[in-house]
Amino acid sequence: MDDYDQTAKNNFLYERYRYLGKFTPQSFLFNANLQEFSQRVCYLCNLQTLGKLSSQECYEEIESLWQKLTLSFKTLQTDDKDITE
Repeated sequence: MDDYDQTAKNNFLYERYRYLGKFTPQSFLFNANLQEFSQRVCYLCNLQTLGKLSSQECYEEIESLWQKLTLSFKTLQTDDKDITE
């Protein structure tokens, strides 16, 4: 598979949307983290629907991802306060 095919595959599987909010580095990074969270939750739900993952495993994975997203949000909010002060 050449580089173009690999890039096209990645763009299809890991589609990203541009950030439209007020730009700050923290907002931009959180938006990227939120998009990754959303993508992973979608994959987990699909795996659970297909029977490849139990409901409990799916729940635990999503809970873990949520905790990471929450930590990311709190960390970025703290960084934002440090910058503006």
